[in-house]
Amino acid sequence: MEADAPALFVVDGDDDALDRTSEQLRRRFAADYRIVAARSAEAALADLERMAAEGEEVAVVLADQWLEGQSGTELLGRVQRLHPTAKRGLLVDWGAWADARTADAILVAMAEGRIDYYVLKPWRSPDELFHRTVAEFVHEWSRAQLSRPRELTVVGDPRSARTHEIVTLLARNGVPHVFRAVASDDGRALLAEHGVTAPNGPVVITLDERVLVDPTNVELAGGYGVTTGLGGDRDFDVIVVGAGPAGLSAAVYASSEGLRTLVIERESIGGQSASSSLIRNYLGFSRGVTGAELAQRAYQQAWVFTTRFVLMREAVSLLSEGGRHVLELSDGSEATAGAVVLATGVSYRRLDLPALEPLTGLGVYYGGSVSSAQSIAGEHVYVIGGGNSAGQAALHLARQAARATILVRGHSLSATMSRYLIDAIDATDNVDVRTSVEVADGGGDGRLEWLVLRDRETDEVETVPAAALFVLIGSEPHTAWLPETVARDGWGFLIAGGDILTDSDAAARWPLERPPLMYETTLPGVFAVGDVRHRSVKRVASAVGEGSVAVSQVHEYLSLAAARTGVRQDVPLERHQGRSAAPSANRSAEA
Repeated sequence: MEADAPALFVVDGDDDALDRTSEQLRRRFAADYRIVAARSAEAALADLERMAAEGEEVAVVLADQWLEGQSGTELLGRVQRLHPTAKRGLLVDWGAWADARTADAILVAMAEGRIDYYVLKPWRSPDELFHRTVAEFVHEWSRAQLSRPRELTVVGDPRSARTHEIVTLLARNGVPHVFRAVASDDGRALLAEHGVTAPNGPVVITLDERVLVDPTNVELAGGYGVTTGLGGDRDFDVIVVGAGPAGLSAAVYASSEGLRTLVIERESIGGQSASSSLIRNYLGFSRGVTGAELAQRAYQQAWVFTTRFVLMREAVSLLSEGGRHVLELSDGSEATAGAVVLATGVSYRRLDLPALEPLTGLGVYYGGSVSSAQSIAGEHVYVIGGGNSAGQAALHLARQAARATILVRGHSLSATMSRYLIDAIDATDNVDVRTSVEVADGGGDGRLEWLVLRDRETDEVETVPAAALFVLIGSEPHTAWLPETVARDGWGFLIAGGDILTDSDAAARWPLERPPLMYETTLPGVFAVGDVRHRSVKRVASAVGEGSVAVSQVHEYLSLAAARTGVRQDVPLERHQGRSAAPSANRSAEA
């Protein structure tokens, strides 16, 4: 075992339990990881501090709760500052649920963010439940390591907006990549090795040694093997516009039920949710799941059911003629379908501050960019927003930043943020919340360096140093490209279903005698789901539910159309054609 191999660290004051756990770790992981054991919190902390000072990697720390000197949860809480990316598991004995103290310790530690989850101690050999839990920890840790070999290597200026855009795009699409600063020894060596001199932008080196200099998003997507064009077959039963949670859900259910399905996504699989560092309240993921991981699983599930994907292309127009819907893409190509599901989601509203616009991507970021966490190590950063996304971003950034401050225009977080996130924020000593405050100005020399904050109650202002500002406020729907026949509310959200009949303008646009289906817009056969829909609940789970329900309405619409025209609109699974190669488990689109 190499001395610089990542460590799996276990702490337990019970000699027999420590030996048993260490032995199980060695049997399964010793080929790639060092197994480090300690019998007290004091000894463990000393080792972990030394390892942090010497730059040694720690992948997982497992600690028993009832250690001498301090509890396991207290120790694991300190681990986050020493080794921010290490996964932390509280070791508990089988049957611990009968012990109220242990159960309380788990619940409090989870609420306060001191542990990632609990781990049942191994009691037999092999103990596959124990190994599965640790393996999942290791997998999650490995995905967060930007310094280890990956499919793509990005060499660029960390202060460049385009470099940040490329790294963020790769992260949100779940593409394993490594970043090297262009001025670093590794960066210069890589450029020299590939014959690149004085590049005029970031350089991307692919796994097969292709070199892309300042690639467009489409060229970048081609670099990791995704489909960016329609190809030969351009006629479908249903087209889904947007690959966020609602769109992916619609794709899974539509294609699994035999509908020829196309998904068009202008940016990244998972949409806005892909930037969420940890979603803990999604059903079935008790330890939580990153937005990117959830999106990757949904993408692969849809692909297996023969859904076709076209990424990095935007839908620019929609025309309905002869009972069919025609979608034009940003590359000029067209696709037709019997029904369309609009799941285009929303973007975070931009700040109306001219001084900060030039700093977008240079310290000012829209969304909770997971890829930015390591670049702000030891700095003070600010997050604007009072919703769950803002809370998740602040907690994630606090693992690396010296301090993260959440700025909220309202008087509290309780009306807009889930309780579990508020509790975790309260328990994190380097996360602050400032209410009734807004950003009034800011600036810096080529990068954000300071902000002006205004108290909304007293109108007092103060200037504070700031290394980064993450903006997660409001939402703007992607609907300007749609025809006037599709009714929108005053903010651009799509009016659908029963809301059409209660809105006089929308009701006037509804052309049929039958009432609209639940998610149907004022253009029959065109449905709206997820955040883009008027009065939708802005949660991942509700978006997934709407996507699945919309497919049943697509079937109903196609049946109605078939009855009206005498031509069957929905095509059985046997007619699916052109199935392409399977996606890698680490990739976000077709290989």
